[in-house]
Amino acid sequence: MYLVEDKGGAIALMLASLFFLGTWPAVLTMLERRGRLPQHTYLDYSITNLLAAVLIALTFGQLGDSKPGKPNFFTQLAQDNLPSVLFAMAGGIVLSLGNLATQYAWAYVGLSVTEIISSSMCVVIGTTMNYFLDDKINRAEILFPGVGCFLVAACLGSVVHSSNAADNKKKLAASTTNYKINSYEENGSNVANGDLENGPGSSQKVGKAKAGTAEYLIQLEKQRSIKVFGKNMFLGLVIVFFAGVCFSLFSPAFNLATNDQWHTLKDGVPHLVVYTAFFYFSISCFVIGIGLNLWFLYHPVLGLEKSSFGAYLNDWNGRQWAMLAGFLCGFGNGFQFMGGQAAGYAAADAVQALPLVSTFWGVVLFGEYRKSSKRTYILLFSMLSMFVVAVAVLMASAGHRKS
Repeated sequence: MYLVEDKGGAIALMLASLFFLGTWPAVLTMLERRGRLPQHTYLDYSITNLLAAVLIALTFGQLGDSKPGKPNFFTQLAQDNLPSVLFAMAGGIVLSLGNLATQYAWAYVGLSVTEIISSSMCVVIGTTMNYFLDDKINRAEILFPGVGCFLVAACLGSVVHSSNAADNKKKLAASTTNYKINSYEENGSNVANGDLENGPGSSQKVGKAKAGTAEYLIQLEKQRSIKVFGKNMFLGLVIVFFAGVCFSLFSPAFNLATNDQWHTLKDGVPHLVVYTAFFYFSISCFVIGIGLNLWFLYHPVLGLEKSSFGAYLNDWNGRQWAMLAGFLCGFGNGFQFMGGQAAGYAAADAVQALPLVSTFWGVVLFGEYRKSSKRTYILLFSMLSMFVVAVAVLMASAGHRKS
């Protein structure tokens, strides 16, 4: 079994996790903006998300011989460790609910703000819990100022969303074109030279409209699967905060699964190694993700189209992207947990700076914040700057777990 035993290796895993976890939301956002139903996308995503955990367990979890107190993956499957398994599966359940909620929140408040608020909540609540569960191996005088920076970033994220929504409302009100939501002609939504959302070509356009214009917003609304015009944007923030609470709980649950701080295992039973815990964690993620989205096929929410399992099987448009997102998320979570086991889960929560990556993709690929007001740009810059500081501080607090 391969174990990360040094601080440098743990930080390298956190940085890789940061990139993966910041990229997969952009891939799912792209598919929603293309018009693919979120239910179809999440079913594909769930399959490869589980497959990533299986691959990690069969490789890293089986490399070399077992070590004292740290059995290999297959050896541990037969052990009497049900309490730790349940903690791992509980973490998978809340993460799956959080990921599912953010898939709808992205449409309402945008990729950047969704990730900012939910990730900041995860750090403020989850990191504090992990600090005490990890027997305070992280330096409190460094860790908690970093947590404070995440909290400030979350507040700024809410203000950025409000400012950008006001900008978009002004753009639509001032539009002098003939674009109307209810009368927009079908051929107007066909994309000749689209972006990554629609195919090869410029990332500046949906149809012929430039990103950031009222026409762009209307064409995007016509094309996407989740319609948001005329909807209460407060609903989007409610969904985001629900996701944030879920994200706050998954890492502490995984921490309890691997370190048994509450002494739920019988004497002599080894703690779950990170690979076995991640396997059970991902199984519960898979079950919840598949179960809920099969239900949503026939009982859609938020005004989505009704679908069926047969329609899902025949929907190959964008399936490869959804499966890529599942792999990215699976390996991102796995690397986060591997780094957390070595350097402390509180420090590993630095990967919740994933909005830095998501915002990059949101601006470059989806035209978020194009042609916004100066006030919105200043708030956005302040929010991202606070995230950079928060990440640096949390990583600086990394400790070393005693064997």
